[in-house]
Amino acid sequence: MDTWLTRTAGIDVPLVQAPMARVSEGAMAAAVSGAGALGMVGVGPTMSPADVAEQARVAAAPGRPYGIGLMAWALERDPAPLAAVLDTDATVVSVSFGAFEGPVQRLRDAGKLVTTQVGNLEEARRAERAGVDFLVARGREGGGHGRDDVGTLPLLQIVLDAVEVPVVAAGGIATGRGLAAVLAAGAVGAWAGTAFLCCRESTFPATSRARLIAADDRATAYGRVFDVAQQAPWPPEYGGRALRNRFFDRWEGRESELGADHGALDDYARAQREGDFDTSVIYAGQGAALLSAECTAADVVATFADGI
Repeated sequence: MDTWLTRTAGIDVPLVQAPMARVSEGAMAAAVSGAGALGMVGVGPTMSPADVAEQARVAAAPGRPYGIGLMAWALERDPAPLAAVLDTDATVVSVSFGAFEGPVQRLRDAGKLVTTQVGNLEEARRAERAGVDFLVARGREGGGHGRDDVGTLPLLQIVLDAVEVPVVAAGGIATGRGLAAVLAAGAVGAWAGTAFLCCRESTFPATSRARLIAADDRATAYGRVFDVAQQAPWPPEYGGRALRNRFFDRWEGRESELGADHGALDDYARAQREGDFDTSVIYAGQGAALLSAECTAADVVATFADGI
């Protein structure tokens, strides 16, 4: 299908695999791009410039366009990953969650297609003023970190009416039906993360995939419990959507108490090391209810393509 996104990014399917730190590394991005969509490497706050370069090399192996995703708040603490990304041949770079204006300008000056994820109208207008080539309207249904302000479909309509740049829709889009719906609404493509979580190319362990496959339509919850437990310095306006578990239920609404409970923090760290997902986090969006089996990234891309 031909859209602004497919023409400009040089891809066949108007679909972007969301950059998910510690989940979508070079192998996943390469598999997605090789299947005709845009694969993206997620750069976490502890990823070194050498790691960025290596994962970009892997992502580029099929000779297809690929992208890299950065966290603006993390770049304020350590700008080195941005410099590393500038040295890659990534076609698209996203910079989200914080003061993205400076990095956007540097990336544009380097000839990259640049985007940012926005969760409300004010953020969308900021992104357009910053000079992004397109923006990602990310609704509250989305997995991982983001705003909890507006649902995907209302946000998409609001943003499309307010900006001139192309818009990609994100949040709860996990099938070809979802892609067809946002294209019909005026988006130039979809941005999907949860749909790829059970891919064999992801870095998720098998035990977490099993929990995702078992998830139902009410399995996820949004909040800051897991950030507090991990002592992760995410800006408070960007909480996370994840599979609800016993740890979340225990501490929801008691985040300040959790942050001061060294025993609970130690228990959480141990659960992460041991892969205990009754305690540790599995970030996922509401589209987790549509996951039914392990698969390949190419399978996921084909499912999206077949729906349009």
